[in-house]
Amino acid sequence: MLRKLPAYVVIVVLIGTVLLLPGPAPAQKVLKIGYPVWVGYGPLFLADKKGFLRNEGVNVQFVNMEVNPRYVALAAGQIEGLMTTIDTMPQRVRPDFQIAAVMAFDDSKGGDGIVANKDITTIKELNGKKVAYEEGSVSHFLLGYLLKQNGMAFKDIVSVNMAPGDAGAAFVAGKVDAAVTWEPWLTKGKSAPHGHLLVDSSATPGLIVDVLVFRNDVLRARGDEVRKVVAAWHKGVEYWKAYPDESNQIMADAVGGWLKDPKIFAETLTGIRYYDYDANKSFFASGGGAYKTGQFAIDFWAKQGKVRIKGLKASDILNPSFIAR
Repeated sequence: MLRKLPAYVVIVVLIGTVLLLPGPAPAQKVLKIGYPVWVGYGPLFLADKKGFLRNEGVNVQFVNMEVNPRYVALAAGQIEGLMTTIDTMPQRVRPDFQIAAVMAFDDSKGGDGIVANKDITTIKELNGKKVAYEEGSVSHFLLGYLLKQNGMAFKDIVSVNMAPGDAGAAFVAGKVDAAVTWEPWLTKGKSAPHGHLLVDSSATPGLIVDVLVFRNDVLRARGDEVRKVVAAWHKGVEYWKAYPDESNQIMADAVGGWLKDPKIFAETLTGIRYYDYDANKSFFASGGGAYKTGQFAIDFWAKQGKVRIKGLKASDILNPSFIAR
């Protein structure tokens, strides 16, 4: 029996017993994802607040980043992932900075557009007019698409380079003839005495799509975590479908910024469509919308001299393997 053993033996046995006890679980590594304030990202924040990310076993930190250095932060390793639009990707990828979109959040069906003076009733009537938009942005991309559809080019307009909010404000102030922007400036612009909505993204379905982007080295090293984030997003979308009012309240508070008011959040939400599992599977299917939009973006920005990799293809910046159940 133990009490009859020599004292030194007892000590050894006790120490051995302690050493065999399990230690504390290692801290879960954080996956940092940068984002600008936008209604389209709401269900991922909902997934966080409802515990779907935690239940999947992934620890995500959302990092608010409102300006273009988001890609700089991604390249520098300050964040692992980024919420952005698919059209921005061809401008940023380079031989030493490989990235891929793994899923779609939403597409714009009225959330982006052009406000113009009331005497401008067609895209062709923008000829010779001052049009404000941010160069290199989704607004630039949308305008380029619409100009091409109408047999025009940027040389046919007077381009004024401004951030979307500044462009909207300049139009409301009567300093430009038209502005390519998004909410809340579309509403403000069309509500101005001289303004109206010339066109919005409901006329270009599948063109402006928000996606979740990661560096390829992150996808290789932490692919299981990325897959869990995608799964949690889809759970978030399903919860929003079942409980829209509660979800909008939670998402408005979590996304914050100019969308912190649930009423404004819900109003802005009418301008986009969330991608559930089936929509993502279809969008990222071989030859699907992701590849068409991605290739159009590559070709568009290449003509603007903004693509750094010759022969870049849509398949180089898309990775559908993480959309799985």
